[in-house]
This record gives sequence, C-alpha cells and structure tokens, in this order.
Amino acid sequence: MAHDRELSPEQEEVFLLRFAEDKEYDEIAQLLQTSEGACLKRMGQVYNKFGIDGFTRGKENRLRIYLLNQAQRLGEEAASNGRGGVAKPNSQKRNIFISYRSQEPDLRLAQQLSEALKAAGHQVFMAQESIRQGENWPQRIDTELKQCDYFVLLLCPQSAFSDMLIEEVQHVKELRAAHNKPAILTIRVDFPLDSPLSYDLRSHLQGVPQREWRRDSDTPAIVQEILNLLTGTQEKQINSSSFILDPSHLPVAWETPDGRPLPVAGPEVPEGQVDLASFFYIERPPIESRCYEMILQPGALIRIKAPRQMGKTSLMARIMNYGANQGYKTVSLSFQLAERSVFSNLEQFLKWFCAYVGLELQLPNKLSDYWDDIFGSKVNCKAYFEKYLLAEIDRPLVLGLDEVDRIFQHPEIADDFFGLLRTWHEDSKKRDIWKKLRLLVVHSTEVYIPLDINQSPFNVGLPIELPEFSSQQVLELAQRYKLNCNADHVEELMNAVGGHPYLVRVALYHIARGDISLDKLMQTAPTEAGLYSDHLRRHLWNLQQHPELAAAMLEVVSTTNPVRLQAEIAFQLHSMGLVHLQGNDVKPRCDLYRRYFRERLGSSG
Repeated sequence: MAHDRELSPEQEEVFLLRFAEDKEYDEIAQLLQTSEGACLKRMGQVYNKFGIDGFTRGKENRLRIYLLNQAQRLGEEAASNGRGGVAKPNSQKRNIFISYRSQEPDLRLAQQLSEALKAAGHQVFMAQESIRQGENWPQRIDTELKQCDYFVLLLCPQSAFSDMLIEEVQHVKELRAAHNKPAILTIRVDFPLDSPLSYDLRSHLQGVPQREWRRDSDTPAIVQEILNLLTGTQEKQINSSSFILDPSHLPVAWETPDGRPLPVAGPEVPEGQVDLASFFYIERPPIESRCYEMILQPGALIRIKAPRQMGKTSLMARIMNYGANQGYKTVSLSFQLAERSVFSNLEQFLKWFCAYVGLELQLPNKLSDYWDDIFGSKVNCKAYFEKYLLAEIDRPLVLGLDEVDRIFQHPEIADDFFGLLRTWHEDSKKRDIWKKLRLLVVHSTEVYIPLDINQSPFNVGLPIELPEFSSQQVLELAQRYKLNCNADHVEELMNAVGGHPYLVRVALYHIARGDISLDKLMQTAPTEAGLYSDHLRRHLWNLQQHPELAAAMLEVVSTTNPVRLQAEIAFQLHSMGLVHLQGNDVKPRCDLYRRYFRERLGSSG
C-alpha cells in the first residue's frame, strides 16, 4: 500500500540527494548538517520500506535504478499534492524491445535497464532471456517487433557493422513507416557519437535519438531519461546533454574530399565494405578497367549485379572516384535513404529523385518552376534534368544509383522509372545534353517486373556481374594480411566458403589477428559459436520470412546433387547469394551454407 512506503521528510532528503542528485554520503551529511552514520541509517530505512534487503555499496548501482524510478514517482506526487510519497503507477504501460549484444558491458546495461522498466510496470523483451530453446526465434522476434512501442538499441563497436543488426533496424524502420511505431532510441555503449557507422546503418538511424554511455556511472541518468520519455515528461526537453535528436550532422565513416558521403562507408575490418584507400581491395580483372573505360564514354550506362556482400558498392565507389579524378561531377544515390512514403506514387518518387540529385549538386530546388501537371511526371522529370540540372553544370555527371532493388518492390513505379532511364540513355546517342549523363545502376535482385524489352535499361549498356574470388585472388589477399598461406590452406578455406569475398575476408582477418586458427574456424564455422553466426542468422531470418524460399533451400541442402527448382524461386535464392545456378538446376553456394541450413531448416520443419 502507498502509505506503507511513504517516507519521512528526513528519509526523503537522504533518498533524493543520494539517488536523484548522485551525492556521496559524506556530502549528504555535510548538506544536512548531520553525521554520515545517520544518513546511512535513514537510507537503510528507505530500502526496508521498498522491500529491498541486503543493503551494501556493492548493490547500489543496481538498486539505484529501481529507486530512481521511485524518485520519479515521488517527484510527480510532490508536484501534484505538495508533499512526498509514492505516486500512482503510470497507467500507460509500454512494450519495450531491447536489442543488445550478450557480452559486457552491454549485457549489464541491458539487464539494469530491463529491471528499471519492469519496476515501472512496462513489458520488456530481451531475446536471449525471453526466447525458449527450440522456439522459432526469427518468428518470435518479428512478432515482438510488431507489437513493441519502443525499440531500444544498445549499439557498440562490435555490433556497428553487424549484418543481423542492420537487418533488424531496417525492419523496425519499415514497421515505423507503416504503423507509426515503434519509436527508436539508440544508446552507444562505449562507442562515441563521432565514431563511424556503416553507410546502411547510418542511413537507418538518421534522425533517431542517440545517447552515449561511457561508464557504469552513466547508467542511472540514461535510465531516468528513458523513463521520462516513456511517461512523456521529457520529450520536449531532450538536448545535447542527453539524447541527440538529429545525429545527421555526425561524421560519416568515409567521405570524398569535398565532404560528400561515398556509396558505402566501410572500415578495414570485414564487417563493412572496402574503403577507397584500402590495401585490402582485390581487383577482379578486367572488370575495373572495363568500367573505367566505359564511364568516359558519352551517355555511358553500366549495370552492376551481384548478391549482397560481393563488392558491388565498393566497385561503384571506385568507378565514381575515377570519374571524379577526370573532373566529372558525381552523385551517389542509395534508395535505402528513401522513406516508404517516397514510393507512394510515381510523381512523389520522381520529385524526390530530382530534388535529391539537385541537392547533391548543390543547386537550388526549382521543382515548382519546371513541374507542370499538364505534361505528367515523367516529362517533368526529364525536363528538370535536361533544362536545369544538366544545363547548369559544365562537365559530365556520373549518377550512381545504388540499392535499386527497393524500386523492384513497387512495380507501378519501376516500369515508368526504368523506362525513363532507358529513354535518357537512347537520347544520349543523338543529343549533346544527354551525353553529359553517365549512369551506374547497382542491384542484387533479379528483375521480375514486366518491363517492355524496348523500355528496359537492363538489356543495354555494359553488364557487370561480379564473380567470386579465384584461388589466386584468395591467396593474394592472404598475403596482404601477412599470412603464411599456401595453396593447400586456400583450398581448405575455399572448400568451406567458396570464393565469397565477405566470407573469405572474415576468415583471413580473424586468422591474421590470432583470434582463431584455420582448423578451429573450419570446425565452428556452421555453428552459433562460429565467426559467421551473425551472417548466417540474417539469411535464416530472411528465409523464414518467406516459407516457400525456406522450403526450397532445405530441398537444395538436403542432397549432394543439383536440384531443379521453379525458375523464380531459383533466381531469388541466387540473388540472395545462397545458391549457384547450373543451367536449370541449383546447388548451395558453399559447404558452409549446406551444413548450416540443413540443420537449421531441417529442425525448424
């Protein structure tokens, strides 16, 4: 009952000074003009009133969180009736999803935050604690994300380039766009706000409140801020001393010399893509040289297609950098940056497209001057480029379109947009203004929209499909990591992961650091304890969102012989990077996928 927990004025003074103002007991004693022993005694009485036993300094950080919640209630009660006491519990309970890495200090912070939220009456989901063994975890996580009100992301350096985390945050952003929830809060755990993020994650977190945690003493203040946010008492008071509401001004991991972000922002570690200046970028001749030659041609169109993590955007960055070195203007546009509302109709999409390119060219937005409803959005878009954007620049423009796959999801837009690109390419053969435009189109998914063969940009220009690394290229990369490898070592590694650039880089990076031996890597690779667990879980997540793909993949990995699948299913699995096509048949891309998905998909069935 409330009166059982009502504090005396003396107890409340010590309580609030200790936990709301973070004072030490000697300071409290001096402020209250009493002894330190008296303060400790009053604090012990407070613990007893709240039913907390075993008062020790060692437990104070955990208990602080619980009592801070009580302090908030006391403050609310005091504001309403002019005296101390425990306020009525918040009637609006929230569902909170905490995303964290189950290692210290992330785990400790997640648990302390969970305790405080539960003490305030909220529902909390933490995957490692809430999912039972044998439960379908992708389905459970999807269910919890759909019903949560807040998604609290504990972001640390080790997870900042995580495949699974990027997938999770992207899913949360899509849910928020569709249902206006969950709200996202990011806490950077021992990870300064000016530290780089991958380009994908940075774009997903643009405009998301971020807060930095440096040490355990930061925990109570962060917990209190979140509690205040949940009760609506601090939404308008957030400033630079707490959650940064718009972190878009924070540094990008890698930028061009004039400050524009590259298509990707990858560090040397293998979780990201390869930086322009990296010693570890492996060329795949003659692809790079052919692209460099093509981009110099008036009206050039280059199409780069490969599954995820094969190096598409790393190649795109190099082509654009080559163009920039020739004095060309360059604009990188990733369609991952577009909000869901951008794809609501063709006119909205084309206006966004025109405005974005103009913004990157540092030209004023003049859409209202060139947009006339009489002509329709395609004619207006063409006129905006022809009469304004291209006319205003005195040199060729290399326009790189990354993550084009997002447009495939909107056939009503895709048909007209890609037809427009094809028209521009054809116009470059006869009109000087369009010779200035050089197009790079990057995607991973097969095109299953019914495009007219005469209007599609996917059957003209220079097609580039990135291959896997050869054994010689893997050996060269190993030597750059200063590993004492021979052909037998390379063969053993490639028997497991093929020549998949990302999987090879992960292995070589960790072997070079001394984190693991090649033998140990081979033993643990297809397990949850292996280096590839995050990568494999992301693929499992995607497969289990589409049961027909999961069933097809199980069929493929359950035999050593190539399997004949329905054409569209086969191409979708190929686009995900999970299988190789052999004529009309498919087989697993590598033994790692065969072993992992045979067990995971088999047991879930």
